[in-house]
Amino acid sequence: MKFAAVLLALFALTSCGYHVVGHDDLLPKTIQTICIPAFANSTTRYKLTDRLPEAMALEFISRTRYRIVSDPNKADAILHGTVLNYVAGATVVDPVSGRSTAADIHVYLSINLTERATGKVLFNRPSMEARERYEISVNELQFFEESDAGLDRIATAVARLVVSSILSNF
Repeated sequence: MKFAAVLLALFALTSCGYHVVGHDDLLPKTIQTICIPAFANSTTRYKLTDRLPEAMALEFISRTRYRIVSDPNKADAILHGTVLNYVAGATVVDPVSGRSTAADIHVYLSINLTERATGKVLFNRPSMEARERYEISVNELQFFEESDAGLDRIATAVARLVVSSILSNF
């Protein structure tokens, strides 16, 4: 029994220090508020630039201690984003009708988190890619435009990825 206790103590003292990603917050302690203004858009797809800041704000609110503010002058940090490119295309085709049954969305972004007071870049991803697939009904009578739901899912996925990356500085 004594040997087991010594072994356990030795193990605890020499543990490797691994931890779960996303549980550390590597931003400076001076950052309390973040502003996420509308994203710049280099594409013709306008809805995504509205959804991304909203999804990121919700992700920060649900997972972190930071407050999201709308006025950049009252924020400790500002998260800027640009949608660089948007590509959507059919990926699965019904062999009987020849119609598309699934499409893939590829979004290319640039993300930058800057400390407002100093201008110091806290996080920068000049090239980030996100993908999402959505289904397309083959039956014209049951057709439901799924691309908007696909945009919602990709905005949520990008928000999770960005917030996790910022928190772990990965």
